[in-house]
Amino acid sequence: MAAFGLPNFGQLTEAFRKAQQIQQDAQKLQEELEAMELEGCSENGKASVWLSGNQEPIRIKIDPTLLLEGQEEAENAILEALKAAYANSTTIMKSKMEELTGGLNLNLPGINENN
Repeated sequence: MAAFGLPNFGQLTEAFRKAQQIQQDAQKLQEELEAMELEGCSENGKASVWLSGNQEPIRIKIDPTLLLEGQEEAENAILEALKAAYANSTTIMKSKMEELTGGLNLNLPGINENN
């Protein structure tokens, strides 16, 4: 008697194996992203921000002369550096996720958004 619309046991086993492999690869990717240090710099090069691949702040560096240029200039430079680090981190994360999923478009919120 044939099962209607149900995959055979071999297909289920293969799908389960693939799901386990993706889960293991996702854990490795999470660890890899946590270990990354991605830098973003202001246009004037006087402020730098480092984020992990998971976009966790790691550290900042500010050229002492930037502080002499005034609060607004310092704030703008730090914001530029933060935006650059965030963009770098997002690009890396998207690339790594595409590698993990084999280029499948999973429509994950926050990952596959069109910016």
